[in-house]
Amino acid sequence: MDKAKQKVQQFRQREQAILDTALELLIEHGEDKVTVEQIAARVDIGKGTIYKHFTSKTEIYIRLLFDYEHQLKADMDQAIIQAEAGDYSAPARVYFEKRMSDPVRARLFQRLEEKMVANGEEKEKLQELEDIRQEALVNLNKSFANRIQEGRLIKDVPPYYYYLAYWALTHGAVELYHNHSFHDLIADKPDFMKFIMDLGVHMGVKTP
Repeated sequence: MDKAKQKVQQFRQREQAILDTALELLIEHGEDKVTVEQIAARVDIGKGTIYKHFTSKTEIYIRLLFDYEHQLKADMDQAIIQAEAGDYSAPARVYFEKRMSDPVRARLFQRLEEKMVANGEEKEKLQELEDIRQEALVNLNKSFANRIQEGRLIKDVPPYYYYLAYWALTHGAVELYHNHSFHDLIADKPDFMKFIMDLGVHMGVKTP
C-alpha cells in the first residue's frame, strides 16, 4: 500500500474511532455531559485532531444519525428484495430488529434529533435525514401494497397504516423500556423486547 492510500485509510479508521467513542460516551453519560475533550482523550488524540474530521460536536451527532439511517435503509432494501423472492416477513424482521435491538441507543438518537430540531440546528442536514427516511418509507409501502394485493395481510387499508403501526410499536416499546413506572414489573427486559419484536413481525399477517 502506498503512503497516500495508507493515510486515507488511517484517516477513515480514526474518524470511525471518533464516532464509536462518541457513541460510547453518549450512552454512558448522556448528551449534555459529553465534551469534545472527553472524546479526544478516550481516542487518545488531541482535541484539534477531532476538528480535522468534524467541525463541532453537533456534526458528530448528525453523522451518527446518518450512519444509522443509511444502514437501516440498506438493510431494508435488501429485506424487500428477499420479500419479493418469497421471504415475506423479511422487512418486518429487519425493521423491528434494527429499531429495537438496542433500545438505549434508539432513545439516545431520538433525544439527539429532538434537541437539534428544538434548537434549530443543522436544518439542512436534518432535512436530508428525513429524505432518507421518506425514500425508505416509499419502498416499504410498496412492499405492504404488494402483500395486501396478494392477500397476505389481514386488513386492506392504505399501506402506510402498517408502517405507522410498526413505528408506534417500536417507539412505544423503547419508551416503555426506559419508563421507571414499569421498571420493577419487567423482570427480563431483553426477553420482553424480543416478545414485542415477535409480535411486530407477525402483526397483521393472515395465517393459513
